[in-house]
Amino acid sequence: MAATATMGMPLANRLGCKPNATSPSTRTLFGIQVTMSSSRWSRAVGSSAVMAAADVAVRRWEEKQQEEEWRSYLAPEKLEVLTQMEPWVEEHVLPLLKPVEAAWQPSDLLPDPAALGAEGFHVACLKLQEQAAAVPDLLLVCLVANMVTEEALPTYQSSLNRVEAVGDLTGADGTAWARWIRGWSAEENRHGDVLNRYMYLSGRFDMREVERTVHRLIRSGMAVDPPCSPYHAFVYTAFQERATAVAHGNTARLVGARGHGDAVLARVCGTVAADEKRHEAAYTRIVSKLFEADPDAGVRALAYMLRRGIAMPTSPISDGRHDDFYACVVSLAEQAGTYTVSDYCSIVEHLIREWRVEELAGGLSGEGRRARDYVCELPQKIRRMKEKAHDRAAKAQKKSISIPINWIFDRHVSVMLP
Repeated sequence: MAATATMGMPLANRLGCKPNATSPSTRTLFGIQVTMSSSRWSRAVGSSAVMAAADVAVRRWEEKQQEEEWRSYLAPEKLEVLTQMEPWVEEHVLPLLKPVEAAWQPSDLLPDPAALGAEGFHVACLKLQEQAAAVPDLLLVCLVANMVTEEALPTYQSSLNRVEAVGDLTGADGTAWARWIRGWSAEENRHGDVLNRYMYLSGRFDMREVERTVHRLIRSGMAVDPPCSPYHAFVYTAFQERATAVAHGNTARLVGARGHGDAVLARVCGTVAADEKRHEAAYTRIVSKLFEADPDAGVRALAYMLRRGIAMPTSPISDGRHDDFYACVVSLAEQAGTYTVSDYCSIVEHLIREWRVEELAGGLSGEGRRARDYVCELPQKIRRMKEKAHDRAAKAQKKSISIPINWIFDRHVSVMLP
């Protein structure tokens, strides 16, 4: 009858214009059954509406401030810093690319029928498959996620080419920045190729489903927030290259001689990790130079990116079945040990040291000092958050769930979702 009484009230009363203080009613507020007098209900609804409106206003103000913040990085004097860095890029960044003749290729790491002949190739593939059979499904799923990340290279190259002052506007520009982007992309292109080829030869994966995932990811694209700003883009890429190196390095360790005995996969992942470390060195140098030229802008850009959290570029990943499949992939990587919260925290600490953030003092605005303090305090905050999350999970006695993964022929893996 409470619902009937509510619906029968005059509209003015239901909006609180003429409250009836003596008649309690039961209503649903944010999914919770609440019993209160009409006058108290009116005050609660009014208060909730005011709070909601205030939240919207604050959010819009924050968004406007954030947009003004990153747009300031597109000012001519900020972009001129990148233009002036061209000779330095030529001398200190481009040499980190290897000559094509000296670079490894996928056929160097995996059985090659042209080199081995039909019988030799068959024997080598059987040996590869025998070793691959010992790798657990959990690590196989993480390997797919790593491989898909590499295969989405077209998205990353196009993202860098949209960055102001450094993009390859024609596709064949002769600037040091443009040659770096093309050279980096060419080296990165081998990573997806060699991982894809290993997976195909191993026979442990449903390659059609894996290929569909790659197709979906490239088709969905990736928006880096903010767009166009070289300061933010290079902070993101420096972090991401180190994260990728860590993920491949951890995988190599877990599947290798001290893990599950797949020497071929360990060599593949270790080789890719070494490339990523070299690329990380390049982007870290670039950001160091930006910090040197404009420490205030550099540290504010770093804080801007870290406040939003630097996610793997596979965040739009989809298996075509599960909603928010990325959350599942993140949880599986944490469980497997290929990329963890501790790894993320260690990367933040590493970059703080590399860019000497704690030492920044001169040339910082008030906002710059607040950004510096935020960044330096972040690792400890992350550790506390991890401990609290672990304690909450232990108290809740959360159980893992078993889900089928189409990349591995719908075999089930157990995952503990947050």
